Amino acid sequence: MDTATPAVTVALHDGTSVIASSGQVDARRHGELLLPAVDRVLAEAGTKLDAVTDVVVGVGPGPYTGLRVGLVTAATFGSALSVPVHGLCTLDGIAYAAGQDGLAGPFVVATDARRKEVYWARYEDARTRTGEPAVDRPADIAGALAGLPVVGAGARLYPESFPDARGPEHVAAGALAALAAERLAAGQELLEPRPLYLRRPDAQVPKNYKVVTPK
Repeated sequence: MDTATPAVTVALHDGTSVIASSGQVDARRHGELLLPAVDRVLAEAGTKLDAVTDVVVGVGPGPYTGLRVGLVTAATFGSALSVPVHGLCTLDGIAYAAGQDGLAGPFVVATDARRKEVYWARYEDARTRTGEPAVDRPADIAGALAGLPVVGAGARLYPESFPDARGPEHVAAGALAALAAERLAAGQELLEPRPLYLRRPDAQVPKNYKVVTPK
């Protein structure tokens, strides 16, 4: 599952292929949409939640409010089912999906970070990220990324900085699950299910506010 972008996306993978998936784009309803999506995917697959052996969740980067919905839900499922919870960079899932669509590297993945910025990372190919994800204004990185295809919603939002925009626009849990299954089968360790925020949340404790205490 992943809620790090406006897409609320869930998939079930049997270790070989995706057997059911769901995705809906709505940046304001992550908490409302995620559990019904889980129910739909399980119903489509004709299975129950207690058959799940591992949980994979996108860790971002992404906005605080949406990202924590998926992470908290994944942690809850892991605890309730006594199964491992694995983290995976959301940008890696988008890159993997781009590779499934036929895009060869090198390329860049960029998602909307709001505040006129993008979360982004550079990829040698669909499975190989070069460097850590970052958050920047598109104009500040356009020169360094000139000539590279840019995958994701960030490219479509800022065409003047990223003229070679490619799909997919958002992450799909099916691609995230397939990448995780591939890495686990190869004996690779995945990330801890901890949020990759890259910056402080929009909501801040007011400074110099007046404390009112009873007398």
